[in-house]
Amino acid sequence: MSSQTILVVDDDPQIRDVLGMALERAGFDAVMARDGAEGLAQARTINPSLAVLDIGLPEMDGLELCKAIRKESDLPILFLTARDDEVDRILGLELGGDDYVTKPFSPRELVARVRAILKRTGGAASASEKKETGELRIGRLSLLPESHVCKVDESHVTLTSTELTILSKLMSRPTQVFSRPALVDAIWGPGMVVSDRTLDSHLRNLRSKLADAGCTDAIETLHGVGLRMGPCLGS
Repeated sequence: MSSQTILVVDDDPQIRDVLGMALERAGFDAVMARDGAEGLAQARTINPSLAVLDIGLPEMDGLELCKAIRKESDLPILFLTARDDEVDRILGLELGGDDYVTKPFSPRELVARVRAILKRTGGAASASEKKETGELRIGRLSLLPESHVCKVDESHVTLTSTELTILSKLMSRPTQVFSRPALVDAIWGPGMVVSDRTLDSHLRNLRSKLADAGCTDAIETLHGVGLRMGPCLGS
């Protein structure tokens, strides 16, 4: 039975009740917050394994809350969004969110997304997966997946859990070209529906962070084929 704590921040009491029951039935401890200020205080106090944030919160909305959390930690974040808020969904990922679920949603789908994110962060990794946690190094880039440490030379690069997983998958097989569907399956799991825009947002953020640290050639795109690691030498 899992003892991981999931923080749910939503101003709708019915959604809080539904999510609380679904998460606790799945073996998680669920802690609720009604607004952004309370959510930020809870995130600082209880050190949750993951936060579920409604974007449409009053006063401090979910995007502002995400920015506030990202200033202090790399806590995995799953957004709840309205079905037609594509701009907010993409912005949420660019601000450091790991994934999103659109309303109305299936509690089972949300729990599956939570499990997938926690698996990527190592919280639910199997023994065989944990064997692949040694240092990965290509050119000037080094990565310690288990410690969540990424460096270009001696400069630390702060990554979200999803960005770290993408980079780890590519670095662990540096000569392999990953098709987009294969990369999605490797990161989110087979059968998980993830839009191209979601993957593109994570890749864009990852490339930007590595480029800012001096590694502009970390990820190569082979048009019509897929993605692979670059030499990680340039600046």
